[in-house]
Amino acid sequence: MSDDRHVVLNVPDISCNHCKMAIERALGGVEGVSDVEVEVEARSVGLVYDASRIGLDAVAQAIVDQGYTVAGRHEFDA
Repeated sequence: MSDDRHVVLNVPDISCNHCKMAIERALGGVEGVSDVEVEVEARSVGLVYDASRIGLDAVAQAIVDQGYTVAGRHEFDA
């Protein structure tokens, strides 16, 4: 049974479409993550992840591994 959660991450280093594509590519390869949407102007990453398969810290680490800072998070029921 999945435990889907929706989260919006504040990523202040996002500045262009290259950033958007790098983050989408990185999160697209993370098992348990779906529906990734990077908003360049808002400098945010919205996504749905299955908390029974991956933790939010691991999701954020995938962004950090690409060279970006995760400055905050807002989690919602999916």
